[in-house]
Amino acid sequence: MHELSLAQLRADLDAKKVSARELVTYFLQRIKSLDSDLNSFITVVDEAMVLTEAEAADRRIAAGQADVLTGIPYAHKDIFCTAGVRTTCASRMLENFIAPYDATVHEKLKASGAVMLGK
Repeated sequence: MHELSLAQLRADLDAKKVSARELVTYFLQRIKSLDSDLNSFITVVDEAMVLTEAEAADRRIAAGQADVLTGIPYAHKDIFCTAGVRTTCASRMLENFIAPYDATVHEKLKASGAVMLGK
């Protein structure tokens, strides 16, 4: 799945070949298996929270209310504030900072039903 384009993932979600929950679980597993070598994530979002968002995306897809990004897992740079998730900007000074609000880009991705896995 990690080699599929966004358009291919969207088509598979719409055709019910895969669920958002399955996609998220797959990518979380890849993060767990590869990140210790790659060190590409500063923060991985709590699995229970991510699965809840994926299930909400699956309900949206089933209701025919999917946006282009609904159910698509993503990660973004650690410079964007995300309420309830650590945002460090890769700085030791901010290593425990948890933003009280979401950056606009994150708000828009969240509203579209995309599922953030980490930063």
